[in-house]
Amino acid sequence: MTDLTRLPAAVLREQIAARKVSPVELMEAVLARADRLQPILNCFITLVPELALEAARRAEQAVMAGDPLGLLHGIPFAAKDLVNTAGVRTTFGSLLHEHNVPTEDAVAAARVKAAGAILFGKTTTPEFGHKALTDAPLFGRTRNAFSAARTSGGSSGGAAVAVAAGIGPIGIATDGGGSTRIPAAANGVVGLKQSNGVIPHSQVADLFGNYTYVTPMTRTVMDTALMLQAMAGPHPSDPWSIGIAPQDYLAAARAEGDLAGRRVLYSATLGNTAVSADVRDAFERALGRLRELGAELVELDEALPDMEPVWKITNHTTWKARFDDMIRRDGNRMTPSLVRQVAMAADWSGADYQRAQFQRSDLFRMVQRWFERADYLVTPTISRTALPIEQDLFDPIEIDGAVAGELRRNWFPYTMPFNITGHPAITVGCGFGGDGLPVGLQIVGRFRDEASILRAAALYEASEDWLSRWPDL
Repeated sequence: MTDLTRLPAAVLREQIAARKVSPVELMEAVLARADRLQPILNCFITLVPELALEAARRAEQAVMAGDPLGLLHGIPFAAKDLVNTAGVRTTFGSLLHEHNVPTEDAVAAARVKAAGAILFGKTTTPEFGHKALTDAPLFGRTRNAFSAARTSGGSSGGAAVAVAAGIGPIGIATDGGGSTRIPAAANGVVGLKQSNGVIPHSQVADLFGNYTYVTPMTRTVMDTALMLQAMAGPHPSDPWSIGIAPQDYLAAARAEGDLAGRRVLYSATLGNTAVSADVRDAFERALGRLRELGAELVELDEALPDMEPVWKITNHTTWKARFDDMIRRDGNRMTPSLVRQVAMAADWSGADYQRAQFQRSDLFRMVQRWFERADYLVTPTISRTALPIEQDLFDPIEIDGAVAGELRRNWFPYTMPFNITGHPAITVGCGFGGDGLPVGLQIVGRFRDEASILRAAALYEASEDWLSRWPDL
């Protein structure tokens, strides 16, 4: 039973279809592991074992009856607690929504279910996904899969930890500034932020100015491709998605061929000032692997503007519009770091917001120019391994024992720009630091060319053996 929790979804789906693995036994193994590890990791807000086992029994009956099977038939999945799930509590990590039960699924969740996957729980998120650390008054702190003394990252910390710890092979996450890629890198798993519109976002309040994404979270690139294949495609709820046909992501994620003829821009800093020695070493090794795969490597020689203020104005004014009334009524029951960030938005005018959108447009055009002469941009995903578990959003972080500065600007300057531009970006594990914690490699590609970055990520993944290393739990 324990071995089942270490198999990727791509293997499990084949074994379920061949009647070698029972969906019921698989779900029992996942639920048993969740029950055992939840007190240690605290990566779930809600578990639904009865509903999950009932669905697993139906999935098994379909297999035995020879019915047509979906792409993810019988595969357990958990969804971040920002993503609506019909009939299953969805709290947004907030005491104010502690008993909220949606009546319908988010489009992405509905599609994963339609492909045959089975929801077994909702994973932790900071309140309304507002930071890259996963803690909230509703549930406490979520711990890193590799060290109880370190943060899971965030805001999809629970989703990353559950997958890293083998509590279900796949999960649905979200990414508004790196919220999938940051915890994926911190826990040694695969996190994709696709291009705007590739997976419809049926819950976002501002459809047209959207910079947030509903995303896959998995251990392998092929499992990410499986989820993307199930989740992608146009939907009337999201104008960015209309007219966007899915690519063949499964074919792209097969580690076949090489990167000969491909040009890779790279930057170890992307404008950052401090990067740990462990991250630099792992990044240099990863560049060497890409070179061995045939890629031509060219260092990025253009300075990236400081996009943190652009993201902050865009994001915090959005939060002010959404949460200001809520804070006036119940701010004493909300996370102080969320309340503080909403208050910051009072200093910005409508003109400030519009100027930030002008800068967003300029950045998009800059990145588009990069991809006129290159196929990929690669960077580290985060500037150091997972931060201490007690780290506060507004406290400076340390890198190699020296104070580096504010968390958001100095830990993940690599992820935020591509929420703003919409370009696809994937993180894969590229090694471990001296502290035994994972390091991530980010691969960015051309707008709406997810297939290309899946291919590069799959080839890199196959060239290394990082997947053989599991957390010691």
